[in-house]
Amino acid sequence: MKSLQMKKLSGLIAIGLVALTVSNAAMARTFRSAEVHAKDFPTNQAVKFMGDELSKATGGKDNIKIFADSSLGSEKDTVEQVKIGALDMVRVSSASFHGIVPESVIPSLPFLFRDIEHFRKAMYGPTGDKVLAAFEKAGFIGLCMYESGARSVYAKKPIKTVADMKGLKIRVQPSDLMVSLVSATGASPTPMPIAEVYTGLKTGLVDAAENNYPSYDEAKHFEAAPVYSETMHVMTPEVLVFSKKIWDTLSKEEQAAIRKAAKDSVPYYVKLWEPREKDAKAAVIKGGAKVVAAADIDRKGFVDAEKPVWDKFATTPELKALVQEIVNTK
Repeated sequence: MKSLQMKKLSGLIAIGLVALTVSNAAMARTFRSAEVHAKDFPTNQAVKFMGDELSKATGGKDNIKIFADSSLGSEKDTVEQVKIGALDMVRVSSASFHGIVPESVIPSLPFLFRDIEHFRKAMYGPTGDKVLAAFEKAGFIGLCMYESGARSVYAKKPIKTVADMKGLKIRVQPSDLMVSLVSATGASPTPMPIAEVYTGLKTGLVDAAENNYPSYDEAKHFEAAPVYSETMHVMTPEVLVFSKKIWDTLSKEEQAAIRKAAKDSVPYYVKLWEPREKDAKAAVIKGGAKVVAAADIDRKGFVDAEKPVWDKFATTPELKALVQEIVNTK
């Protein structure tokens, strides 16, 4: 009799363990994150680091799978997928949100940041958190921002003054701000996904583009537009966002673990980004690109031309206050 009872008890325990295992397996999550850059690009590596940290924090329950190289579509495509909950996360240029989250425009205002240290103090602190919080009302959870260096213009000729921009067809990110920024110089802005820029430059669909050194190098744009002029006109941050639809299904503990892992990935990213910028500049010069140094650019002329852009996009008292908060950051 005792033997039979023990067998039943053992059986119940086994069933319970199986049920617990199935339950834990059902709760395990693999969050899918989209990325337009190659697997070894710093943004990809930072999100991978975040995934590793998240896995450690959740005892291996939660992790992140990255879909790189635009495998799930353009930045615009993947933002839309995240919005409807078809995709969990995406890392994109914050310019992708300029028409969706008004606050996301402010860090991209031309010549807003004095230098990279000014950017870091503002965007990696409370002011940056205010910008990230604004994404929620649009259906996204802003997790963190990554610096992307200063964007500069590259073409087949040097760009030293505003007059040098006149009449050029310049590829810009699909953003009203970037369109206005380029228009203010007398150039003709042409919105275009990054994957199409190389062909656009080669075929003459556009005369120039603007981006940071690592993107200029990675996309081989220096082959088609070999003169990189350090206009350093904007420091548009990258942004990592989560689908609010998916977010609302997670426990508070999971949400906290995801936020912490994202924030912890920022210093890791910076350590990757700084040498990547230097290496990319060296690589494009070795590849035949010519660099017009920032010291040879008429910065004041560009700043004066872009002043109306600030007024056009910082239209509410709240946005004006955000601009002033960034300007006042020391």
